[in-house]
Amino acid sequence: MSATHRILHDLAHCRAGDKGDTSILSLIAYRADDFPLLVKQVTAEAVASHLKDIVRGEVTRHVLPKLCALQFVCEHALGTGVTTSTALDTHGKALSFALLAMPIELSEDQPGSP
Repeated sequence: MSATHRILHDLAHCRAGDKGDTSILSLIAYRADDFPLLVKQVTAEAVASHLKDIVRGEVTRHVLPKLCALQFVCEHALGTGVTTSTALDTHGKALSFALLAMPIELSEDQPGSP
């Protein structure tokens, strides 16, 4: 069985929020059938690795099965917070787009495979 790669954008959408220097990313599966794959592959460690050049602190994952969603709390991600940061994107809204660029591996029998 061979595998193919897709990006998260093909399987889910993402919303971003902020509190101080913490970014909160909510990843929501388009289809409930894809949620188990997201739970398996989109771990806190995988997100921390994917966003390592932006997120300087710990990444914590919360699984929300009734919503088919994963929430990631990314600490030290906004350059001290909205009111004091010199970053272009002080609210961290672009982090949701960055997360959606993360590659995911699909097996040929996985729903969503080409």
